[in-house]
Amino acid sequence: MLLRTPSAKALAGEATVPMDYYHTQIADIYDLANPWSQDLNFYLSRAGPRACSVLDLGCGTGMLCCALAKRGHPVTGVDPAPSMLAVAKRKPQAELVEWVESSAQSYKSQRRFDLIVMTGHAFQVLLTDADTLAVLQTMRGHLGESGRVAFETRNPRMDWVGEWAGRVRRLPEQILETLEIIGNDGEFISFETNYRSPHGTLIARSTLRFPSREHVESLIVRSGLTVRNVFGSWDAGPFVAEGSREMIFIADIAR
Repeated sequence: MLLRTPSAKALAGEATVPMDYYHTQIADIYDLANPWSQDLNFYLSRAGPRACSVLDLGCGTGMLCCALAKRGHPVTGVDPAPSMLAVAKRKPQAELVEWVESSAQSYKSQRRFDLIVMTGHAFQVLLTDADTLAVLQTMRGHLGESGRVAFETRNPRMDWVGEWAGRVRRLPEQILETLEIIGNDGEFISFETNYRSPHGTLIARSTLRFPSREHVESLIVRSGLTVRNVFGSWDAGPFVAEGSREMIFIADIAR
């Protein structure tokens, strides 16, 4: 639940920002555009019923972190954007979570975790192999001996440009979200999202990468991890190259 709605302060006038979530306006409306959904149920189930130490890289507004903490799991939420962490810290159970302002690439701790996750397609904001490998190495370096890594990226064989072009959604608080594709180059799709409310308009721009399954797996192996499973849906169904929307990777330490 969003604890502060996008008031006139959040959407006053017109502003154009990168979709990097450092901006207060984006953080304030993030949960309205991204409510709890089946992907978070999937990650919540990965922790299991017993206490399990969890590292959430790119935790955003902390929705999953707080749900895990409510179930008794020790949780560390890491995000580079102070505005997103500020929203997270206002949520119920936030006081039970360790919040760390850091990029996933540079996060360092002496702790080792039973489960490390990267959710919300945050993996796709990693636009280079160097950044992707750095994140996977962060996971490897902070994973307990019997721990697991879980993250997802969209299947590049799906027609995301066709699906997203001209998309319109009505969000709570009288916000109209529209999406326009502004670039499509190989693995990369760039888009512009407009959030219009009675108080004004926010225009956010973003680029996502859509690597192939084979390429992601090669980087996982280079990081010292081993792929144990690749699911194609949030009910843990098998990945089908021509039909699955998601590529959900489960990995652990290579033995």
